[in-house]
Amino acid sequence: MSKTIHVSKAPQFPLPFSHAVKAGDFVYVSGQVGVDPETLELAGETIEEQTARCIRNVELILQEAGLTLDHVIKANVHLSDGNLIPAFNEVYAQMFQAPYPTRTTVVSGIGKYLIEMDVIAYAPSKRS
Repeated sequence: MSKTIHVSKAPQFPLPFSHAVKAGDFVYVSGQVGVDPETLELAGETIEEQTARCIRNVELILQEAGLTLDHVIKANVHLSDGNLIPAFNEVYAQMFQAPYPTRTTVVSGIGKYLIEMDVIAYAPSKRS
């Protein structure tokens, strides 16, 4: 059985998707971008600013499910430019704790956003 998760404090887009779905012991969080949840304005023009906000948006959704970033086992990251990867990695390494989740990072055409990230979290335990 699955359950959709909607988070009033997370960014609200007029698009057909749920913030997350809990299926068994897993929580699948939809792609989040680096926007302020209240204004939907970009959190800044740099990859560092947008990455920090993007991860905080993921965190807001996980909190609604009773989880933290430490429950994330897989992250899928889309960046608008491959040259952003080093700066992205710095912020990512500060916000996620080792041992890090598995990750895929690709360069995608994602419009005005520098980053979009979706994650899969495992509810019963944190990474170790």
